[in-house]
Amino acid sequence: MGIGARHGNTIDQSYRQFSDTDARRAADLQHYLDRDDIRAIWCARGGYGTARFIDRLDWAIFARQPKWLVGYSDITALHCHIGRQLGISSLHATMPVNIATNTPAALQSLYNALFGKPLTYPPIAPNALNRAGRATGRLVGGNLSVLYSLAATPSDLLPDSCILFLEDLDEYLYHIDRMMLALYRSDKLTRLAGIVVGGMTDMRDNTIPFGKNAQEIIAEYVAEYDYPVLFDFPAGHIANNQALVMGGNYVLDIPAQAPATLRYLPDLLQ
Repeated sequence: MGIGARHGNTIDQSYRQFSDTDARRAADLQHYLDRDDIRAIWCARGGYGTARFIDRLDWAIFARQPKWLVGYSDITALHCHIGRQLGISSLHATMPVNIATNTPAALQSLYNALFGKPLTYPPIAPNALNRAGRATGRLVGGNLSVLYSLAATPSDLLPDSCILFLEDLDEYLYHIDRMMLALYRSDKLTRLAGIVVGGMTDMRDNTIPFGKNAQEIIAEYVAEYDYPVLFDFPAGHIANNQALVMGGNYVLDIPAQAPATLRYLPDLLQ
């Protein structure tokens, strides 16, 4: 892409399951958040652990001179935190660990987002679980497991009048049910503008089957609401992981019997 890269000090380190201690990982990220010559921070991979050090970070300089924070999965913690605390957009997009298996379209979408080029998505084929309708709102969300872990914290999701994006990987189906139940009982599903569901990839089941797949579980919990719901959007733990602007304004359009569209409207960003 013609970008000069700087590697964080903790990239090649190892500490238990993490790349380094919470303190050193926080210091590493803080250094690049504060540098005015760094225009984007591209997280190397997901996994688990970002939320462990997020409260150590000082966002004051970042708030005055924002830059793209890029990643997905565990990086949902960063997307939600800066979205709620600062109202600053970030990029839910592929990471270096996935480059070898990404589609050209996924990589192009990241390039387009980083360089301010038109960010467009392919039409999404009809799914029997889709609910038709049209919605406009800011896109929030990310990995369902991480969203669940952020409940009642300063990074918690506040999705009122927003379009909620959900994706996940390698979870038991009853875990998906439990996490959706938590969103339902906490009224986070009540006042949405719409829902976009990406990859619900490599789900697992018990010896006694749960009885529904991940998409059906989500559809069950939003059945009583009337906003549009889209399944099979190409984002998440899939090869064609299209870049999404978290906090960006989108229009979701789901016809009754035709492909659905999701459009990014950058001119409406604050």
